[in-house]
Amino acid sequence: MANLSFKLSQALNRGRADKGVPKSRAEILLALLRKRAEAHRQGLDEQERSLRAQIRWSLPIEDGENPPEPPQAA
Repeated sequence: MANLSFKLSQALNRGRADKGVPKSRAEILLALLRKRAEAHRQGLDEQERSLRAQIRWSLPIEDGENPPEPPQAA
C-alpha cells in the first residue's frame, strides 16, 4: 500500500509542476485584465475597481527623460 501511495503522490506532484506560475509580466497583466473584464460583465463594481488598481500598479512606468536601453542581441 505504501508503494501505491508513493506513486500517487508522485503523479500528483508531476501534475502540479509549474502550474499557475506566471512566466512573464505580460501573463500577469493578461490574467488581471481577464479577471477585470469578467468582474465588469458580472457587475461586480468593487472587485472591478480593485482589479483596475492592481493593473495600474503592475504596469511598468518609464521615465520619458531616461528611456530604458533596448535589449542587446545575443
